[in-house]
Amino acid sequence: MNVATVAFYGCALGLLAIGLKELLSGFEENRCSMTYMFEYPEYRRVGLPRRVARLYPAYGLYLYGEGQYAQDTRGLKLTGAPVLFLPGNAGSHKQARSLGSVALRKAEALEGGVHLNVFTIDFNEELVALYGGSLQRQTHFLHESIKAILRLYKDHKSPPHSVVLVGHSMGGVVARALFTLPRFSPSLVSLIITQASPHQAPVLSLDTSLLEFYSAVRQRWVEQAEDLRNVTVLSVGGGYRDYQVRSGLTALPCPVDDPSKLSLVVTAVPRTWVSTDHLSIVWCKELVLATVRAFFDLIEPETGQFSDDPERRTAVLNHHFVRHPVRHLGEQTEMPVFLSGPPESWSEVNTLRLAYSAPKEGQAKYFLFALSSRRKAYSHFYCRNSNLQEMTSWVYGCRQMNASVCVQAVDLSFGTELLPAYKVLTLQLSELSSVSHLVVSASNLNGRQFTVECEWQRQESQTVSVPVPHTLSFGMTVSDVILNSTGLLHNVELQHFHQVYQAFRISIVSQCKVTKADRLPNVYRMKVPWFKEDSITTSSIPSVTEISGMLHTSCPDNSTGVLLQLHTAPNCQYKVLVRTSFPKVLGQVLRFCGPVLPVYTAVALLLACGAQLSSVMKIGHPLEMSKAVASALQPHKVDLPIYLLHLLLRCSWFQDGWSTLNLPSLDGLPTTSPNGTTQEVVPSIQDWPHFLYPILYVLGTSVAFWGSSLLRLLLWLFSLLLAPLHRPSVSRDCGTLRRRTQILFIMCLTALGGVSCGALSITATFVLHLYRVVRLQMTEWSLSHMMNLAPDKRRGGENGTGNEENGAGDCKVLNRCPKECNGTPLLSDSVLQDVRDDLQLHVSLSALLMLPVVLCAPSLIHWSRNLRYSAARLDPDPCWPHTVPLLIAAVLLINCNTLTLRNSKTLPITSLLLLPLSVAMVTFSTLHLYRVTYFLSAALILLAASCLF
Repeated sequence: MNVATVAFYGCALGLLAIGLKELLSGFEENRCSMTYMFEYPEYRRVGLPRRVARLYPAYGLYLYGEGQYAQDTRGLKLTGAPVLFLPGNAGSHKQARSLGSVALRKAEALEGGVHLNVFTIDFNEELVALYGGSLQRQTHFLHESIKAILRLYKDHKSPPHSVVLVGHSMGGVVARALFTLPRFSPSLVSLIITQASPHQAPVLSLDTSLLEFYSAVRQRWVEQAEDLRNVTVLSVGGGYRDYQVRSGLTALPCPVDDPSKLSLVVTAVPRTWVSTDHLSIVWCKELVLATVRAFFDLIEPETGQFSDDPERRTAVLNHHFVRHPVRHLGEQTEMPVFLSGPPESWSEVNTLRLAYSAPKEGQAKYFLFALSSRRKAYSHFYCRNSNLQEMTSWVYGCRQMNASVCVQAVDLSFGTELLPAYKVLTLQLSELSSVSHLVVSASNLNGRQFTVECEWQRQESQTVSVPVPHTLSFGMTVSDVILNSTGLLHNVELQHFHQVYQAFRISIVSQCKVTKADRLPNVYRMKVPWFKEDSITTSSIPSVTEISGMLHTSCPDNSTGVLLQLHTAPNCQYKVLVRTSFPKVLGQVLRFCGPVLPVYTAVALLLACGAQLSSVMKIGHPLEMSKAVASALQPHKVDLPIYLLHLLLRCSWFQDGWSTLNLPSLDGLPTTSPNGTTQEVVPSIQDWPHFLYPILYVLGTSVAFWGSSLLRLLLWLFSLLLAPLHRPSVSRDCGTLRRRTQILFIMCLTALGGVSCGALSITATFVLHLYRVVRLQMTEWSLSHMMNLAPDKRRGGENGTGNEENGAGDCKVLNRCPKECNGTPLLSDSVLQDVRDDLQLHVSLSALLMLPVVLCAPSLIHWSRNLRYSAARLDPDPCWPHTVPLLIAAVLLINCNTLTLRNSKTLPITSLLLLPLSVAMVTFSTLHLYRVTYFLSAALILLAASCLF
């Protein structure tokens, strides 16, 4: 193998490893607090009607309980508000214990007996994210479970009319799918909270059932959005720690003008501010507390059940998940406030900034800021308070003064925003025309110490624009800005930062001339205007802080960039440096386009097989597998036709012809916009995905290159393990099957797939072919270690004549005995070459056959795990449509060798058709991964035909 080729693919593999490292570990450590059970958790099974239990034997409905509460609910006589937890892909019903335990502790701390009844469903830990055949069954069982839950309250004086759903991962998608059922009443569910649920599209589209399920849910929620405005839905994404479901997929595909549909990332949730992985989002204490607080705020004290008012539901969710004003929910906002206090507790501030630290002794303290002299010179008033415990008003607008005391004011605190270190309030002076003074309350009647800092601001002087470096600058270019801070807030607009493939390392260096122990910490907030995916970082002073500048979604219209908001300390210098992080760019590419890599890997293997066939036609021998894969790196032959096809589809006449032929729409790369656009839209020529196609091609080919090398190594190891079980063979026909045996295998494997699972037949066929390859490897090993192989006839002729004269001379002189020795036929070294040729060919075929096995594995796992609950046959079976042609081709290819290929009349046509098949695979399979098996089946059928004709 060429050293340059190995080095190139080694570098490509290194880039892939760097990207995977960034994807899997290039984020903050897990800062979630663990939720603990104070008593042993119990899951009491809820009885279902016989009809339901008979239809869904693998599923179950349970009530969560602990300690005395579990004993009190033994008879299932319930009085609380019902909440139903839905596990996701391979999820357990026991994941509800965090939500149930925290809700139980919260209820114990409240008066009036208000509490929650937390139910959970056991979906048998099915792989519904990879196999969509059971999603509809789960949806129907969920409907039956909701009806069973509501029946438990039939004797309650104020029975609930609906159930609140909390869905994790695919459980959230199933919750929304309820509304697609023809007999489901939308009044049964009024609130849905989903955690890390891929609402936009499945992570991997491995079967048609999964995509049809998503299409039905999308159609119901988008096309009939007006009918579902009374249903409140909150979707929470996990952030960058969740590499299984990226947060962009968690955006709800609903109209943007519907206030009852909220989508956000957990890093933007007040009092949470942490990123969670796909599992910790269920037990992360910060998020669970926010969820439970919202539930209890939604309960009507009179009935003990959830409110039916959709506006209240939206207000509560906004309060706990979007913007927390550090106030109790439901307080009046427009009522006049009458302030009191002795004259000595009032102080008027005539400077531009206030810095006040409350003493240990409790006292009343108010600061007055006159607006009359500041309206023209300043645009905003900014204030922050480190007292996070006080859920009271602290900033007012004075409407009536009595000397130096404000006696009547209006509360302005409802615009307060909660940050990790303090609460902040920014007031726009143009909206305060009815007040004469601003009043800041710094009273600490309970003796708690805190700090208050306020200042007047000019918006234009607080904002600085910085263009970010180009993505291909590889960190060599740095954009920086120095802020000589005389204020408490600065905004750095990162221009041209609006695409997900951009990734930066943002370093913020803070330096102060005088170090003070009582300084409030710095808070850096990366604010994304088009989606609630803000991230917040806290640092001390002085410090060097590094922030990862990445996005979960792209700006739909590229009209604005990310805003870096710096809550700083006064009289300090801040230096902001922005440089491209190439490893993080690779991580972003894999985060969004990783599911596309199997398509390009399949293309590389298919083109490698085509290169071997071309080599057989030209020189009679196939290329070595690694050389064939290396020669398959031809992105211009694959991507250029696709690019031209996209250009033609912009012409109306070509679109009409395309539609007339009923051809499927072209696949692009996964959508990155949060506005819920469908994936069937043809990508734009100017879009960034066109730049990524060659990169993905190189990465996919590197996977095929090193994967084929690993396959060769594994085959060699298997041959060593199986060698003691077989007699040494020297024939290229070892492991082949007779024609009758082939027909018998085809019939048996077809019947096996028909009565059980198509993936089982495909896997059995792959194992059968793998045995043929291992036998060839054993034969190659035996022949290569023989010491008495005669040279090829052609080489014997070249070496001279005279063998006949010597007769049966010394048999160790191979040149003298090319045909026989002492009457015994000799093996020529051409036999070894033939076996090696066949081995290279079958290694390539094994790699092609392995891809359908991997893509069909989820359905095989689902079938095996549900075998005891359902019929032996998997229904629906996503692999059955291509099982028969695939196994027929695979069984026929077992007997294939290079000799039959050299004499084949259809081989030239087959070698030419593999490239169009590769182009079609990339064109139609990037968003529909299951179609890869269709194209591979077609290629294998062509290869089998070449071995027969």
